[in-house]
Amino acid sequence: MTALTLSTAAAPGLRADALVIGVAKGAQGPVVAPGAEAVDKAYDGKLVGLLETLGASGAEGELTKLPSPAGFKAPLVVAVGLGAEPGEGAGFGAEALRRAAGAAARALTGSRKAAFALPVDSPGAVGAIAEGVLLGAYCFDVYKDGAKDDRAAGGRAPLAEVALLGGKPRDAAHKGAVARAVAVAEELNRARDLINTPPNDLTPAAFAAIAQAAAKEHGVKVQVLDEKALLKGGYGGILGVGGGSAAPPRLVKLSYTHSKAGKHLAFVGKGITYDSGGISLKPAGHNETMKCDMSGAAAVFAAVVAAARLGLEVNVTGWLALAENMPSGSAVRPGDVLRMYSGKTVEVLNTDAEGRLVLADALWAASQEEPDAIVDVATLTGAMVLALGSRTFGIMANDDSFRTAVYEAAEEVGEPAWPMPLPEHLRKGMDSTVADIANMGERMGGGLVAGLFLREFVGEGITWAHLDIAGPAFNEGGPFGYTPKGGTGTAVRTLVRLAELTAAGDLG
Repeated sequence: MTALTLSTAAAPGLRADALVIGVAKGAQGPVVAPGAEAVDKAYDGKLVGLLETLGASGAEGELTKLPSPAGFKAPLVVAVGLGAEPGEGAGFGAEALRRAAGAAARALTGSRKAAFALPVDSPGAVGAIAEGVLLGAYCFDVYKDGAKDDRAAGGRAPLAEVALLGGKPRDAAHKGAVARAVAVAEELNRARDLINTPPNDLTPAAFAAIAQAAAKEHGVKVQVLDEKALLKGGYGGILGVGGGSAAPPRLVKLSYTHSKAGKHLAFVGKGITYDSGGISLKPAGHNETMKCDMSGAAAVFAAVVAAARLGLEVNVTGWLALAENMPSGSAVRPGDVLRMYSGKTVEVLNTDAEGRLVLADALWAASQEEPDAIVDVATLTGAMVLALGSRTFGIMANDDSFRTAVYEAAEEVGEPAWPMPLPEHLRKGMDSTVADIANMGERMGGGLVAGLFLREFVGEGITWAHLDIAGPAFNEGGPFGYTPKGGTGTAVRTLVRLAELTAAGDLG
């Protein structure tokens, strides 16, 4: 991953391939952002006019390249748009800095070193820029034969090194902000790697093995239930979904504990390593990206490890419900009835509504430990994509104040989300004549129906929230800001922030 250093060096004398500065969108045109004073001075105060001549407006993510002025050791200046200029006395928001840094880091792929002279007025700004750089420089090319040779020849490797100008190397708050950014970004990028890995290599057993290795490295306890243990324990939902595959299912429990912890959070992730739809086969055109159906489990895994790396004073347990949903002679059929880990029976009306089945078992398992709160994360329904689009995830909960807290945490870290209801009238549509509940209900409001189904498997009196990340988990369009094409790692930062708030006593 890109190496980061804090630097008090003057921009003109720093040796680098490029110098990144910020430009904002002002009322009368582009405005040079703080941090770029030395560049503007070297251009005799005419930097704004030069940028305008080159078509720059300061719009978010906009990139303008120009030769460095005389006397600068970096040959190239990259001006990146920060969006609207903040009001008088206000600084640029963390997300604006994060996105600008990410866009610049992507644009400098193939460069050895860059200096970032974006606005730094607080440790929070340092952390946002660092996080944006590390996430924006992400690259997944392990399956490209020529990638290694290309990198060795100085080709299109990710930006190797970044000096954050304006940062204070000896300031504890600045160093802490960078350390946090590195831990979170490294784990989020690990989640992206998992999401992007093809399903022939990322089976449930392979995912479990990766989790075991990372847990050992970072002092997290891990327990893996294989198909025999799942059968003995009565995990009918996970076994039912995974029964049609030659790659058997797994339930992975990750436990991070702190000696001073006063609260316990449980995170539960949907981990369908490939989703064909099962017997209710997906139509043509809907299968190609279904390796991403384990994004929820990847987010939970990354968040637990990040919490451990940060040493947060909170106990965090992660549950990864891993299965491959395939059609075969041993696959669950529409009309089958499964007995879940909780003892409830579920009539399976559609085998492509499988995520809620594996989550149901994991939610009940998490509930048995009576945590202070449970948050599940899942690429659960196409209905949520229709409702909120491809960049926003939905939040449902059995407690309005907790739903609000999760929403605010997501907004704080720059992950677009929206609170969604759980209308009681939709529950009746899941009534079954042969079982306690069916896994399908009314078609309209399908994302809310799925949330109501999951609520049935949360222990009594336990605060719970459900994040449906079906839209933003996998970016099929072009990259933007610090978000790459492919797996995004959505929800990792929200979960980490929830753990931080809980550790600080600021979350209930």
